[in-house]
Amino acid sequence: MFDADRIGAIVIGASAGGVEALNQLLPALPKTFAPPVLVVVHVRQGQPSLLPGLFAARCELVIEEPFDKDEIAPGTVYFAPPGYHMLVESEDGAAPAIALSVDPPVRFSRPSVDVLFESAAHAYGARLLGIVLSGANDDGARGARAIRDAGGACWAQDPATAPAPAMPLAAIAQGAVNEVLTLDDMAMRLSRCIGRQP
Repeated sequence: MFDADRIGAIVIGASAGGVEALNQLLPALPKTFAPPVLVVVHVRQGQPSLLPGLFAARCELVIEEPFDKDEIAPGTVYFAPPGYHMLVESEDGAAPAIALSVDPPVRFSRPSVDVLFESAAHAYGARLLGIVLSGANDDGARGARAIRDAGGACWAQDPATAPAPAMPLAAIAQGAVNEVLTLDDMAMRLSRCIGRQP
């Protein structure tokens, strides 16, 4: 069961077809949206990502490409930089922060959805929502399972609506997904995660 009041952070993984999905989800979030949103999209390494600029022009929330050790702020969307794994660090008594890593690719990807999801599950536990969007491989399935095992919740894009359904199908096959939703349903439910002052 989705409880908007308990969500402390949201992690999203996407690959082929995922930018189009994000373009339905992120602009729908109001400026009062409370949880931070951390996003991994499989992008080509060796060149700057255009995604932060693209979404900054379309979204009411703050859009960032973070630096290592940046403290995670509410109501902010963080896109993993090309060529870096993006993790959540959480030390006793300290606010969660971004960690960037150049460790080897996972499932042929750096950034890796699994790496983000697993580290965020450790940091946020039952207060984490993971979302697996369109993509052409199984990155994110293992991380989604880690979120479920930590007490969090996971959604997958309805594979019938995904240009590349392999990523949500893999998460579903892992038994890691609480609900399979259309993008419209996701956007409607996410709009309930509010609480910051404008």
